[in-house]
This record gives sequence, structure tokens and C-alpha cells, in this order.
Amino acid sequence: MSMRTLAAAAALAAATPALGGVPAYPAEFTTQEIAANGTTLHVRVGGSGPAVVLIHGYGETGDMWAPLAAELARDHRVIVPDLRGMGLSAKPATGYDKKTEGEDIAAVLDALGVGRVEVVGHDIGNMVAYAFTAQHRARVGKLVLMDAPLPGVGPWEEILKNPLLWHFRFGGPDMERLVAGRERIYLDRFWNEFSADPAKWDEAQRNHYAALYAQPGAMHAGFAQFAAFDQDAIDNQAFVAAGKLDMPVLAVGGAASFGPTMAVVARFAASNVTEAVIPAAGHWLIEENPEATVATVRTFLDAK
Repeated sequence: MSMRTLAAAAALAAATPALGGVPAYPAEFTTQEIAANGTTLHVRVGGSGPAVVLIHGYGETGDMWAPLAAELARDHRVIVPDLRGMGLSAKPATGYDKKTEGEDIAAVLDALGVGRVEVVGHDIGNMVAYAFTAQHRARVGKLVLMDAPLPGVGPWEEILKNPLLWHFRFGGPDMERLVAGRERIYLDRFWNEFSADPAKWDEAQRNHYAALYAQPGAMHAGFAQFAAFDQDAIDNQAFVAAGKLDMPVLAVGGAASFGPTMAVVARFAASNVTEAVIPAAGHWLIEENPEATVATVRTFLDAK
């Protein structure tokens, strides 16, 4: 076993609690509230070296990234925001199209004095990561897209026909009333149906995220992320029309989820795509197979 592999295993162990629950970030990480693009984002920062930003998706917050952040912080400056309206970030009424949220990320990086950056996204974080990258192409060295489609790109219309994705159109005042006080029930559906093994989500994890999504305005903001998909599709088609991304892109799918389809999607938007499929995982790659996911992302970012 190489020294790098041993170090990665040690970092992962340090970020993974023995009795379950959401992994903790290493003690070196600090948090701050950063004014960004008309809102305020809660941001974790740790490590030193080349910058990498990790962007979470729905059903989670930036807390999800602790295992990967612990590994990358050994030789990167790791920046982990909660998206607009999610986690501990402010919850404005508008601005949930991913083009706007991409500019949220740009503003955070500007506030931290970060120029060039590598970008990793999961789920809706994919969509924000792509929108940020498409608007700031010269700023991004590498891009990682993990297990979610891009609105308007490639087989988007076929993906929308999947009956499991009914939540893309679920939202509005009545839906918010339906889930008020039942956030855990609603979110359990995501963690159960999109996992290869729902047991990978323990009670402590589920309760942690359910409490965050039960905050005032949080479910409204979550539904708004999906309601923006039609505008996102229009924006993404314009980004693609302006030219494919030319930096290295890693398209990662869970074997029991998007799998190799992630690379199919990515190749409609980027010209230099590497495909990776994480075994023994559905959609929730970090929760279901953190070792393989962390190693896959680390190897890609390390490659010259």
C-alpha cells in the first residue's frame, strides 16, 4: 500500500464517526458567513494549496463533503459552501436558477481571494458547478460532476420521463404545507429510493439533515431549486452553444444510479471527459461508498 493510500485512509477515518452520523470536518476547518451576490452563504474553509470548491446538492448540505474535504485539505485549500437557501446559508425568496447560483460561488471565491480553482459538484451541485464553470471557463482547472443530469443538456428530455423524478415538478405553496412538519418523511424518500442500500443512511444522518430542512424557508428554497430547471435548461443550452468546456471533466455515476450515463451527459457539454462508475453505490456516493468516491476524485485531481 502506497504512502498516499495510507494517508488517504487515515484522513477518511478521521472524518468518519465510529457510531454513525454526519462525519465531522477536521479541526483545522473554519466557518464564516460570506456576503455573495445579494445573499449570504455559510462557508467552510480548510487546508492550504491549490483551491478546490465542493458544491452539495438537495437532501444534504456542505456537511456531506467531510470525508473528501479531509483528504483534499492535506494539500489543497478546500472551500465548501452551503448553497443559497440551504443548510446554514441565508434563504432569499429568489435567485435559485443555477446561473445565479454559479455567480454566488464566484462571489465567495472573490471574497476569499481565490482565482483559479478546481470544482466538484454532486446532484444539484452539479448544475451549479457547470453554470459557474461555463461562465468562468478560464478560472476552472478541472471539473467533477457527480450523479445528476444537467437541465437541457444531452438526454435531458428522456431523463425527465423517469417516474422516480416526479419531485422535479413538486413544489408550490400547497406542497410546502403538505411537507411542513413532515420534512423527515419527505426526505426519507430520497435517501431510500436513490440508495443502493438505504441502511447506509443511519438515523443520526437522517435527523441531522431533516432538522436543517425544517428551518423556516428551507423547504421553499429546496423546491425553488427544482422549479428553476426550465430556466436552467435555457441557460445551459446557451452555454453549450457558446462552445463545449475544454478543461478535464470527470463524470462520476453510482453503479445503481446514473452510472455511465453521467459521461454521456457530460460529453454534450465538454470535450475532455473521463468516465467513472462507483461500485456498491446509488446516488449518494459519499455516504454509500466514501472510500471509492474519495479515491476516484483524488486520482483525477492529482493527474497532470
